[in-house]
Amino acid sequence: MAMLLNPAQGVTRRSFFRSMALAGAAVPASAMAETEKIAGAGVLREPARDIPVRDDADVIVCGAGPAGVSAAIAAARAGANTRLFDINGCLGGIWTAGLLCWVLDYKTTGLADEITQRLDARDARRAQRRRSRYAYEPEEMKLLLENMCTEAGVKVRLHTGVRAAYREDRRLTAIVTESKSGREAWRAKNFIDATGDGDLAAFAGCGFDLGQPGTGKCQPLTMYALVLVKDAEALKAYLTEEKDTADESQRYRSKTSKLMRELHRAGTPPSYNNPSIFYIRDNVVLFMFNHEYGVNVDDADAITAATMNARRELNAMADGLRKLGGVWDNLRIIATSEHIGIREGRRIHGLYQVTMDDLAKGARHEDAIVRARFGVDVHCLSLDNKEDSHGEITKGLKVKPYDVPLRALISRDLDNMLMAGRCISGDFFAHASYRVTGNSVPMGEAAGRTAALAALSGRLPAQVGISELKLEPET
Repeated sequence: MAMLLNPAQGVTRRSFFRSMALAGAAVPASAMAETEKIAGAGVLREPARDIPVRDDADVIVCGAGPAGVSAAIAAARAGANTRLFDINGCLGGIWTAGLLCWVLDYKTTGLADEITQRLDARDARRAQRRRSRYAYEPEEMKLLLENMCTEAGVKVRLHTGVRAAYREDRRLTAIVTESKSGREAWRAKNFIDATGDGDLAAFAGCGFDLGQPGTGKCQPLTMYALVLVKDAEALKAYLTEEKDTADESQRYRSKTSKLMRELHRAGTPPSYNNPSIFYIRDNVVLFMFNHEYGVNVDDADAITAATMNARRELNAMADGLRKLGGVWDNLRIIATSEHIGIREGRRIHGLYQVTMDDLAKGARHEDAIVRARFGVDVHCLSLDNKEDSHGEITKGLKVKPYDVPLRALISRDLDNMLMAGRCISGDFFAHASYRVTGNSVPMGEAAGRTAALAALSGRLPAQVGISELKLEPET
């Protein structure tokens, strides 16, 4: 039986399905022993084995962050048989496992507005002066997203990561996942990469860009911490506020400067030069104090080291502040992120690339699926220039509200794959604007509807007209 090779080596649908059975087959002990005999010269060759094909679907979504969960709900509501996979133990990605607890550039239409209203119904939203940015409670968000997926009929599988993808010419035919159930193959008519880092597209051999042009450097990672304080009201002088106006920006800078002085006084200067504290509810706040530099999304060792270092730093800073007493007395970390926040991964090549020029001129497109308003937010790329939190790299870059077109969500290299969230097609600077989660939800909604309509009508995603999506205009 032929081995399952790396998809980048050109494994086709025919050779792939020749090596699979329609039902699972356990690996016998003799095969396990065989691996030990073959090992040598630094290589372990696994014996060929059958992978069970678990099910067919109309739409498969990989990644259940804000974009992926929105895509799955939208696809299922449109009538598609939809499966959603995520490596974490909850839905929501950075919203929940990542403890972001704060949304930016949020929308007032479609699924985004529905999520806001349902959070309000559960009294789980704070900083409500603007609906475009607010804090939320992560446990409430987990439950809400699970309820929405269940109501829509999405087949959810947690603790499951995509590990391979197989194609026939320009069509993605199957993915392989790994979980406690072992390696399993899944087929669908259309696929959506909402992994954030573009993992599915990379496994399928799609073209992508990563990091700053010329250097390949990526923006730093950040771990968040939920913290219980003695009196949140007493911390008002340090709590981060919205900064849409000049006055608000000045207050923001003043508060981060005060907080920075306190962290220095505690003997624990932060790796992030704009440390921020967000109010969540009662006496619970969120610390954003940390940066981990020089980490790429395809380096598991580096991500592991960054995660452990970030957790050490957050606890050291919490300990230092607590020892200062006063407003910091009895401060305790409740939880740190299960999944460290990654700002920048692969940007998958699409039928259109969103560029800095689009942002500068406020581009409009007939196939617009979201209008983004967030500025170019490039966090410093290395420890060397952390004195200037965002470096000189964004100096002079101005953003007008601009459209993200549906074409930027459709793969250039695969006819039946879309992207949603920060892995869509864009350049380094544009990505630093549209990557915030407020834009991920409408991206996911548009990708999900497109994938569903294409699957149910026997068309390709690129053949679905923007008017068919019936997206609500922004208010």
